[in-house]
Amino acid sequence: MSQVTTPKFPSVKQSLHTELKKRVQQYFDERGIPATGTPKLFTKAIIMVIAFILVYLHLTLMTPVWYLAVLECIILGGLVAAIGFNVMHDGSHGSFSTNKWMNRIAASSISMLGANHFMWNMKHNMIHHSFTNVDGVDDDIEVGILMRMAPTQKHYKVHKFQHVYFWILYMLLYVFWIFFADYKKYFSRKIGSVPLKKMSWNDHVEFWGVKVYHAIVFIVLPIATVGWLYWMIGFIIMSFFAGFVLSIVFQLAHTVEHTEFPIADIDTNKLPDEFAAHQIKTTANFATKNKLVSWLVGGLNFQIEHHLFPKISHVHYPAISEIVRNVCREYQLQYIEYPTMRKAVVAHVRFLRQMGRP
Repeated sequence: MSQVTTPKFPSVKQSLHTELKKRVQQYFDERGIPATGTPKLFTKAIIMVIAFILVYLHLTLMTPVWYLAVLECIILGGLVAAIGFNVMHDGSHGSFSTNKWMNRIAASSISMLGANHFMWNMKHNMIHHSFTNVDGVDDDIEVGILMRMAPTQKHYKVHKFQHVYFWILYMLLYVFWIFFADYKKYFSRKIGSVPLKKMSWNDHVEFWGVKVYHAIVFIVLPIATVGWLYWMIGFIIMSFFAGFVLSIVFQLAHTVEHTEFPIADIDTNKLPDEFAAHQIKTTANFATKNKLVSWLVGGLNFQIEHHLFPKISHVHYPAISEIVRNVCREYQLQYIEYPTMRKAVVAHVRFLRQMGRP
């Protein structure tokens, strides 16, 4: 297995990250509150999981009329994404609760959706959060030859139209993730160019257990109750909607026209900025004043705060965002934010169009 040398962050005397952590910790100390989730988050998690189970059972056991079934398949796809954003994501970062077992349960909700937590943890927590938008390392911007997501990636003629057809590829994310990407990581023993850390016996058992569960719950049982054709139509609607929502939320956070794609120095293998400045320059917020969007996407529209403080629950991001804004002003760093989701989507489409040019 070939080894990849990941880039390093430069050491600085006056660390921006240290200053940010000091001010944010002061916020929590003054209020005497933990940085993890609140009862409202726990309630939301329970509501989403119960809703997921009820909609699934109604679709498979009650076989509603076609127009209601279509609506419920869309809702089920939305719940797949929402549970990933709100429950699994915080749990995976250890910010869902002060109790480790609750974080583990929340993180394991990814298994309920058919994905493997081991692969997600390394791909997202260890690689993406460390080397955001670094081509060749951050697997989130490695979409394949049909999409060019960084200026340093090879250009193909088809990329000229990627701002037109991107939405089709985004819809395929969930299916690709569950049925291909997890297996590719498992058998190739690497994520992109980064070798996979050694899996324990329990990790192997969990991987295959989740895949068998998913096949039974999402394929075998529905086919047995509603038939092959209705299952196929329903599964396509559910998975395509979930895939698009998952894709667009994550892409709006990093691949928009104002974010940067740093390159490590050839001689020193060091990135141009320290960790905090790197995260701020490669990340964008969107629709932070929209409470409904914030509630549905689990605070991932406060992506700058999330990348700086992944172990702080998203319920606190609106408050600490003011601290981050002030520090960015002091350090003369651009705080990239789009006031609405529509403007963020426009910025993403413009970025795709830019990357589509040679």
